Amino acid sequence: MASGMAIGMGSLLMRVLMLGWEFPPFIAGGLGVACYGLTKSLDRMGHSVLFTLPKTVDRSQGSHVKLLSPGRVDAETAAAMAGAMGGASAALVEKLRAGEQDLSGGTGYDFQNAVFRGVPATFDNPYQSFEPARTQEWFPISGEVPLDRTMDARFHAIASATGTDKSVDKGAVETAGTMLASLLPQVGQGGSKAGAMYGSDLVGDSERYATLVVAMARGEDFDVIHAHDWLTYPAGVALAKVTGKPLVVHVHSTEFDRAGSNVNQRVYDIERAGMQAADQVIAVSQLTRTICVSRYGVAMNKVHVVHNGVDREESQPAGDVKIESGDKLVLFLGRITMQKGPEYFIAAAKRVLEKVQNVKFVLAGSGDMAERMIELAANIGIGHKVIFTGFLRGKDVQRVFDMADCYVMPSVSEPFGIAALEAIHHDVPVILSKQSGAAEVLTHALKVDFWDIDEMANKIVAVLRHPPLSQTLREHGEFELRRLTWDGAAAKCIEVYETAISQKQATKPARSA
Repeated sequence: MASGMAIGMGSLLMRVLMLGWEFPPFIAGGLGVACYGLTKSLDRMGHSVLFTLPKTVDRSQGSHVKLLSPGRVDAETAAAMAGAMGGASAALVEKLRAGEQDLSGGTGYDFQNAVFRGVPATFDNPYQSFEPARTQEWFPISGEVPLDRTMDARFHAIASATGTDKSVDKGAVETAGTMLASLLPQVGQGGSKAGAMYGSDLVGDSERYATLVVAMARGEDFDVIHAHDWLTYPAGVALAKVTGKPLVVHVHSTEFDRAGSNVNQRVYDIERAGMQAADQVIAVSQLTRTICVSRYGVAMNKVHVVHNGVDREESQPAGDVKIESGDKLVLFLGRITMQKGPEYFIAAAKRVLEKVQNVKFVLAGSGDMAERMIELAANIGIGHKVIFTGFLRGKDVQRVFDMADCYVMPSVSEPFGIAALEAIHHDVPVILSKQSGAAEVLTHALKVDFWDIDEMANKIVAVLRHPPLSQTLREHGEFELRRLTWDGAAAKCIEVYETAISQKQATKPARSA
C-alpha cells in the first residue's frame, strides 16, 4: 500500500474508494446526510476519497452540487459500460466519456481531496417511483432493459473491454464474475421494467451499478473500498474480488428495519452476501451490530460500531415548502413509512389533544404511508390539527426545527436516527423510541417504546407544559453533541480501514523467491 504522511498515532493518509447511493442534494433519508458528513471529515483530515454514486440528474439542484458524468473514460470503456446498460448508442457513449465530476462547489464546503463520480441510474429516487422525463436524458431507454446476457458473461465483457483481465489474475476475474452472478438474482427473463418500484428494478439498478463501478475503477489507485448500504454491496464485492483490495461495508439499515417480518428475500440475500464477503463491517449502532450478528451470521469481532455524527454548520439546499403556525408545534421528521412509526405518532397526538388544545402536529416527509396517515388523522377527528408538509429540504428543515417545541421519533426499528441529533442541534427537546440506535448515545432525551402511545403522549405533554424540563433537555442535549461529530466517526472509520488492510496483507500468500 502506498501511504502518505502520518496524521496521528500510527495512522496514515488513506485513499478510499467510497460507494454510495445518495449524496446532497439527492437525499431521500439519513444515508445521504451520513455520506456527506463522513466524506467531508475524511477530506478535512487529508484522506483522499473517490466517491461513486448513481447519477440521478436534477438540473434544478445544480447550484448546490454539480453532477457530471464519469471522468477519464475512454471510448472503448464507455462503449463497454453502455453495453452493460443495454445498448451502446453513440449519444450515451459520448455522455459516459464526459468530464470528471466536481462536487466541491456550492456544497458549503470546499473539498480538497475528494473526487465525485456518478453513473447513470434508471430511477430518480431510490424510495420513490421512476420519473422518465428527468432520467431519459442520461439513460436513453424505453420500456425494457435487456438482461438477456448472464451476469457472468456481462462481467467478462466489461472486464475484457476495460483491460481488467490484463492487469489482474484471470482466476480472480472469473471469481468476481461468479460472485456477482450469485450475489444478484436475475431481474427477469428478457428484461425488467425501467423504474419499477422497490424490490423489483432497484435490484436491477444495483446490478448495473456494480458492473459500471468495476469498469470505472480501471486504473484507479486506492487502499480500501467502503460500500454504504445494501445497494452498493454487489459493486464492493465484485471490485474487491477483481482488485484484491480490502472491503468495508457500512450497515446504515437492514431489511429487518425496513420491512419488519415481511423481509424481501432477494434484498436479504444481497445484504448477507455483502456482509459475509467484507473484510470488516461498520454498524451505526449496537442495535444494528446485534442484528448483523444474529440475523446475518457475521462474526461479532468483525463488526465495529461507529455512531453517526451531526453537522453543526451546514444545511441542505433551500426548497419551496413554507410552514406557519402560532400554536405549540410537535414535529415528526422522516420518511412516512412503516419503519418510522408515523401511525404511533398520530395515535399519540390524539391523546395529547385530549389534554392540551393549542398544539399542532407536523409530519414532515414523504413515503408510501403518507396517504394512509392523512386518512387516519381525519378518521380519528384530528385532521385539522395535523399538518403534512411533504419532503422538506434546506432552510425549510431549519425553519421547522426553529418553530418546533418538541421533536418525536417513534421509529419501530431505527438503526440510528440522525434527525434526533439534528433536533438537539436546533435546540429542540427530543422524545425518541427505545428501539433506535440514537437512544444508545443520547442521555438527555426522553425515551419510550414506540408502541406505548400513552407514555409517548405523557412525555409530549410534560415537555409542552413544564418549561424547566424542556430547558434542561435543551441545555444538556447540546453538551452531548460535542462528542457525536463526523470527525469522531471518520477517525473510527480510519481505524476500521487499517484493520481491514492489515488483515488483508496478513492473508496474502508469500511470494516465492
